[in-house]
Amino acid sequence: MTIYILAFIIMVLIVAGMALGAIVQNKPLKGSCGGLNKIGMKKDCDICGGDDDECEKEQERQRQAALAKVAAESDLAYDATSKQNKKS
Repeated sequence: MTIYILAFIIMVLIVAGMALGAIVQNKPLKGSCGGLNKIGMKKDCDICGGDDDECEKEQERQRQAALAKVAAESDLAYDATSKQNKKS
């Protein structure tokens, strides 16, 4: 029974490590065998229509939108550290 528990824990650590790596790299996932391009369906992509430059532009737009959202949210927060305490 100890072997099964140890194997389960090791597998969970491996999957968690892969997930953490994917999150930290912040890159879109892609297959190792060529994906849609390999089977001739690249032109059927709804986002880029087969144009790699358009995919890059869309990713940049998404990054800019995410940055704008973070900036807008930070403007709504109250920053008490920026105010000087007034003594009467």
